[in-house]
Amino acid sequence: MNKTGYYTSEDLMCDLVTSHYTLLQAMSRFGIAPGFGDKSIGEVCAEHKVDATTFLAVVNLMLHPSLIPDIEAVSVRALTDYLHNAHRYFLDFRLPSIRRKLIEAVNCSQNDVAFAILRYYDDYCAEVNRHMEYEEQTVFPYVEGLLAGRAQSDYSIAIFRRQHDRVEEHLSELKNIIIKYYPSGGSNELNDALYDIFTCEQELSAHNAVEDTLFIPAVELLASTPPPKREEERQELSSREREIIVCVVKGMTNKEIAEELCISTHTVITHRRNIASKLQIHSAAGLTIYAIVNKLVELSEIKDTIERE
Repeated sequence: MNKTGYYTSEDLMCDLVTSHYTLLQAMSRFGIAPGFGDKSIGEVCAEHKVDATTFLAVVNLMLHPSLIPDIEAVSVRALTDYLHNAHRYFLDFRLPSIRRKLIEAVNCSQNDVAFAILRYYDDYCAEVNRHMEYEEQTVFPYVEGLLAGRAQSDYSIAIFRRQHDRVEEHLSELKNIIIKYYPSGGSNELNDALYDIFTCEQELSAHNAVEDTLFIPAVELLASTPPPKREEERQELSSREREIIVCVVKGMTNKEIAEELCISTHTVITHRRNIASKLQIHSAAGLTIYAIVNKLVELSEIKDTIERE
């Protein structure tokens, strides 16, 4: 941990976990399990093929909610995988586990308040399911498209930002209802269920913080960055353009090139403009390097030209 209190890739993973056991769930969402010995955070992340910068951004945000992360450094892919695993944790394990404990703790057949509490909880779980399934079915496919270089004109992450509900708030309300209004004569089972509700509320709050502070800004940045052209989309040089490059690197003027190739000087200039656009090379020296690397000329053919320059 550095002097600001943030963990770095050089810190030991075991120190992180023993000091902050609540981060165990975050680790599991990155696919990291215990048993890492005295290895550093960077080493453990490398072994599990986890982007260490993103892992550190998440855990440091959980420990320091006011952290302003370096969004450009995090991996959108790693964040998407993390959030997907978090959804499965809440929907398939955490929320069903709390429901089972509530059923064991309250007697719905003899207590109207108990029945209402369980009904409230079921409605809440349905709300969380809708929220997370929306991300799975709409937000994540949109992000996958961006990662693949496909823009989507009818959707943006700004829509998700506007619709992003804080799903832990109703759980907080349920917690307060149980504390204040459940008939006296509670049990260890009820207290255990209540404890899990407290913990789940904190976990969901941390989950939302990752989405709001890391995921949404990172996706916005990705959407604003033009994707690199795929190989098949890159424009190929024509045979005439390759001939002109050879002439240029041999030191010929536009007029000389026109006479050599039996075309007009204007056509030569147009070809040179297209070459510069395709290759993003505007100097004769740059074209010389390109021509040698791509075997358009031999060094011996242009040695005299290079020496004159």
